[in-house]
Order: sequence, then C-alpha cells, then structure tokens
Amino acid sequence: MTSPEEILPPDLLETLRGRAARYDRDNSFFAEDLEDLRSAGYLALFTPVEQGGSGLDIPAVVKCQRRLASAAPATALAVNMHLVWCGVAHLLARGGDDSLSFVLEEAAQGDVFAFGISEPGNPAVLFDSKTAAVPQDGGGYAFTGRKIFTSLSPAWTRLGIFGKDSSSEEEPRLVFGFADRSTAGISALDDWNTMGMRASQSRTTLLEEAVVPAARIVRHTPVGPHADAFVFGIFSLFETLLSAVYAGLAGRALDLAAEAAGKRRVQGEPASRDPHTRWRVADAAIRLDGAILQLDAVARDLESGTDHGPFWFPRLSGLKLRTTDTARGIVETAMQVAGGAGYFRGSEIERLYRDVLAGMFHPSSEDSAHDSMARAVLGPADGQ
Repeated sequence: MTSPEEILPPDLLETLRGRAARYDRDNSFFAEDLEDLRSAGYLALFTPVEQGGSGLDIPAVVKCQRRLASAAPATALAVNMHLVWCGVAHLLARGGDDSLSFVLEEAAQGDVFAFGISEPGNPAVLFDSKTAAVPQDGGGYAFTGRKIFTSLSPAWTRLGIFGKDSSSEEEPRLVFGFADRSTAGISALDDWNTMGMRASQSRTTLLEEAVVPAARIVRHTPVGPHADAFVFGIFSLFETLLSAVYAGLAGRALDLAAEAAGKRRVQGEPASRDPHTRWRVADAAIRLDGAILQLDAVARDLESGTDHGPFWFPRLSGLKLRTTDTARGIVETAMQVAGGAGYFRGSEIERLYRDVLAGMFHPSSEDSAHDSMARAVLGPADGQ
C-alpha cells in the first residue's frame, strides 16, 4: 500500500503551503493545488490499484488528509468532499454493494465529485430535504432547490445531490443522484467571501429542474431517521474525514507554537524554557494526542465494519465536535505562544485561526451531537 508520505512528499507539501496565503488573500480557488493533487493521484486514493488508484483504506486516507491539511487547510477541506463520495463507494463495496463503483472509476480518470447536500434551514440534513425531486419518464428525476457550502464549486465535474420525491403523499422518499456539470439547470452563485477556508470556494448552488437520468440515481431512502448503509456511509465518512482536516490543521498550529517558543525571549531566555510556555505547549500536545487517538480508532472501526449499534451516530458526531473544539483551542494556544506577531494579518497562525473557526459550522452541530448521544444513552425524550 502506498504511504501518505509517498503521495504527499515534503516538496509537494511545501509547494501547497507556499500558495495557501495567496489563495486566502485573493479569495481565489486552489486551481494549481488541484492540478498537482490530481497528478499525484490524490483524487483516486480510495480507488483500487487495479482500477488506477492507490487502493488506500479509511485509516490511510485519514492520515493523508491530516498531512494535506497541515500545509493547506482550505485545499484539504474542499478535496475532503470529493473523498467523502469516494469513501462511501469504498465502504459500500466492502459490504458487497457496487452501486457507486463508477465513482471510484471516474475519480481515477480525473473527475472531481462535489457535495451538494447542505441546504439552508434544513437541520435534518440527510433525513429530509427542501429540494424537490420530481419523477421523470424513464426513471430520472428533476431537482429544484438551493444547496449551500458546495466546495469545489469552480472545478467539480460530478455533483452528488438529493431531494424529496413528494409524488406519494403517504410515503415521500428521498432521492440521491449524481449530475454532470453540463446538466442544464445547475448554476453557482459567486457568493463565497468568508473569514476563513477561502480557497475552498464553497459557493451556493442553484438547481432549477436539473434532470438526473435513471442511470445516475443511486438511492431512495425514507424521510426521517433510518439506518440505510448509504446514508450511514455519507455521514460516517464526512465526520471522519472532516475531523482529519482539523486534526491536521491543529498539528500545524502546534508545530508553529513550538517554533515560536524557540524564537521568542521571555526575561532574556528562550520562551521554550519558560515554565508557563512549556505548560501551554505541552497541554496543546496532550489534547491533540487524544483527538488523533480517537480519530484513528473511529477510522479503523469503520474500515473493519465494527458494529457500535445505536452509538455509531453519536460517536461520529462526538468525534467531529471534539476534534474541531480541540483544534480551535490549540490554535488559540499557538496564538498565545507566538505573541503579538501572530495577530498580524498575513501570519500563518492568523490564517489558521480564521480557518479553524469554520469547524463550528459543519454538521454535526454541538446541539445535534448532544441530542444524538442523549438518545443513545437515555432513549428518546418522549419515552417512546
């Protein structure tokens, strides 16, 4: 199996890191990074070797994403969405379901898969949709709705979307499919101007009777909570790979804190000898160590098919919550250790501080993570 260090060698990482500040300053898409990553085979990490990929498993891709995020967090966050779909295909294939085999094949051919799932005002996320999915002759569907945070917006070639088929009032269904970029009725707003993660260009996508043919409709699921393997795959890969990005960002912040401690002076001595600075850096390292241990354990359990029953969803949402909270705290520690220099616009720590705040806005939210764990431990609030 190819190692993360072979896929992302030090010289490539430094090239990516060298562009990150420019992408952030200009609020521009990471087009050059994407081409370098495509050339390195990064889009096909999950694709089997015999199909032209690296044949990596989930733990190995987690390590790759941590490594990439240590150099270019916004690039890693956007590529994450492509890797989620590839990871779902990988997870389903391990269980004997080849319905997404085309995702792995096309990823190896250079196609980029984007994540058109999030919708404004839809806290149910994967269990309901505000997008209409209207049945068409031949088994396809016409999708009309608004998707937000569509990372890779300038470059995707395939868009994974879902909507609600309400043609049966008694039993509405959720419909998942993949649209080509050439599909009529799909447009993107140029509305991405955020505090951080700017290079991801996660723009709003508008669907206006965008028809996905039957051959690209991959799943029908019920509205409301359920245990469909496809939906579990989306949720589990999203939370796990997202956590990998923020763990990688936190690791870079810890490195910068240690570097700053060696350069700054406290009462004439290197800050690395100051007991308060040493405690702060050590505390950050301890917190990061725990987050990575949990991340790696979840990745291994997903790959091996471990059955956590009703605790799978709360453990995944808890992983995301703990990792993003830990990363935010570590970046704040790095800011403290770096001193005033880290507060200036253009410093890497300042950019990481803005990037890490995005972790608060990804699913699962703090409230939904606690609700999920409460249901697993205490049962439903109404007792039924």
